[in-house]
Amino acid sequence: MPSVQDSPVPIIDFGLFRNASSPQQRKQVAEQVFEAFRTVGFVYLINHGVPVEMMDEAFGWAKKFFDLPIEEKMKCPHPPSGEYHRGYSGIGKEKVSQMVFDKEKLAELRKAPDVKESFESGSETDAKFPNLWPDPATIPGFREFCVTYFTTARQTQLEVMRAIALGMGMDEGFFDPYHTDSVNQLRLLHYPPVEVDALRTGQKERIGAHSDFGTLTMVAQDDCGGLEVEDPHLPGVFRPAPPIRGALIVNIGDFLMRWSNDVLKSTLHRVRAPPPKDTDTADAVGTKVRMTPPRYSIPYFCGANRDTVIECLPGCWSETVPKKYEPITAGEYIAMRMNVTY
Repeated sequence: MPSVQDSPVPIIDFGLFRNASSPQQRKQVAEQVFEAFRTVGFVYLINHGVPVEMMDEAFGWAKKFFDLPIEEKMKCPHPPSGEYHRGYSGIGKEKVSQMVFDKEKLAELRKAPDVKESFESGSETDAKFPNLWPDPATIPGFREFCVTYFTTARQTQLEVMRAIALGMGMDEGFFDPYHTDSVNQLRLLHYPPVEVDALRTGQKERIGAHSDFGTLTMVAQDDCGGLEVEDPHLPGVFRPAPPIRGALIVNIGDFLMRWSNDVLKSTLHRVRAPPPKDTDTADAVGTKVRMTPPRYSIPYFCGANRDTVIECLPGCWSETVPKKYEPITAGEYIAMRMNVTY
């Protein structure tokens, strides 16, 4: 397993922000968070507000859900629209791409499917995209836990946004009015075992190099490994971002990079084959086949209110640094990106 010392992603004790003994300490941590997002686009946060026990329980629920028979998982299928990102998606349903909108190019990319399955849920008060849940008799308590995790992670998200604002020299409550609708998404991800050679030769993929779409993403990783982040100094070179017990790895999304006039960095990342373990099997003629171990991760995607028109953040433009982007609503932007993944 790669060491965190090999990763370009800094580690920050976010408890020093949440429970700061003085405004100066809060400001100091906020500046560290901003600097990480300005240079790397990623940060490990420890003491972030989501209890370690809750994170462990989340992985337990993910395993319970993905272990269900396929007919039970398909009682809450992901709708055909990529924008309506709720419910269960089976292996090969989604193909993550990086700013590819041409149908022929997308079809070519889909020849190497993403070997993963997922379950998505959002706010229980979202009237536009209501949640789709499995039969509660089949997995009792699942819905209730997902709602609790969603709500807890939202509080951490708001604190991270306050740290970003304060670190950028703005009022720390600047982003609050833009995120009142909880337009967030909790995703449970399962990467089943797959042939190591198929991943390394590109016949199959976990998730190829991409950036996230929204404001920011907070990811809980299991102990499997496989996440890699592009080196900020060497474009095209990816470094491991191995799991840290109890940490969330947090990254800026494309929408916040655009909002900041590219001051904040939305960094490419990917999921590759983790180090193989003793999970080898034999094919039909008895040849030994090296398999990856199963992997679970729990991303929490955060977005701005859909109908709010977003323009360039204060301090990110001037007469000598012009605005790079036209105003757009969060809903329009996310829909444009999501509808090409399904």
